[in-house]
Amino acid sequence: MEIENVGNADAVNLSARPVFIVGCPRSGTTLLYHMILSSGDFAILPSESDTFSLVAARFPDLTSFRNRQKFLQFWLQTEMFAQSGLKRAEIEERLLNECRSAGHFLRIVMEALCLKQGVRRWAEKTPEHALFIREIKQSIPDSLIVHIIRDGRDAALSLANFGRLHPYFYGGGRSVVPFGVFWKWMVRKGRAAGERIGPDYYELHYEDLVEKPRATLSRLAKFIGHDLNYDRILRVGYGSVRQPDSSFRSTASSGPFSPVGRWRKQYRPEELERFESLVGDCLEEMGYPLATDAGRRRHALDGAVSAFYLSQLGLKQWLKCRTPLRRMAGRTSHVARRSFSAEEKVAQS
Repeated sequence: MEIENVGNADAVNLSARPVFIVGCPRSGTTLLYHMILSSGDFAILPSESDTFSLVAARFPDLTSFRNRQKFLQFWLQTEMFAQSGLKRAEIEERLLNECRSAGHFLRIVMEALCLKQGVRRWAEKTPEHALFIREIKQSIPDSLIVHIIRDGRDAALSLANFGRLHPYFYGGGRSVVPFGVFWKWMVRKGRAAGERIGPDYYELHYEDLVEKPRATLSRLAKFIGHDLNYDRILRVGYGSVRQPDSSFRSTASSGPFSPVGRWRKQYRPEELERFESLVGDCLEEMGYPLATDAGRRRHALDGAVSAFYLSQLGLKQWLKCRTPLRRMAGRTSHVARRSFSAEEKVAQS
């Protein structure tokens, strides 16, 4: 299922609007982002900005000049700054004098990148920003949101294999079932927020992007107001367009790279039944047929299991966004490339 919206072209020229690519991690956000970059005339930022998921949480108030000074000193030590290629002099004045929010910060940085790279517009990819669509639109009203959705069975398998994402306080591990609940939570949160912003939100499926790239990119091109010429994209081949960003690289080299439907060979029968009993409703909602009857005859304990995982996801999100702990959010991300202050180290211990 794709939501065929064309954006609010009367308010702002589509070809000048920033594009945010969101979705559950390991759902193809990187591939889609690199395809857009390969199409040309977009500023290239190699790293995820984490602007709304981490930076805004750590620096919720940028209205004072003193706070902006602290933020600037922090940001100059981050991976994002290091990979941007920007110099302090190219960004300092605007950040100190104009920046009032995380959205202002991102726009200022990306506009500086556009100027430096000689391009007209910019896109940003942080998967977890699917949870912050409302904040993005409030802070950057002309933004376009593209939500990429992948079969939850493949996404959960990739997350479990990836081994670097830990969404739960307890009980997650590397089992596909908890990651399936995480996928369901992310997808539904993103869709609910997308429905509220109407025509500036667009959905596409990862499987369509991989198996029918020309038609899928042609439809997306109308939404973002940009020529997504597939031949040019392949010719430029930025990042994962040329070298797939797979969590299964060791197996991909042994045969043709096929990221769609990998779950069919990887799940044990009882594991697949358990997965679909918990996540099957969302799979069908997204247009993915079930392989078992488990999704239609839910187990008596499924509600309790889902509640166990969902409560942790909700609590972690609340702690990060609504309590003083939000100021420590950046410490677990690649955003913090260098060491923190002595005070922060004490707080982490």
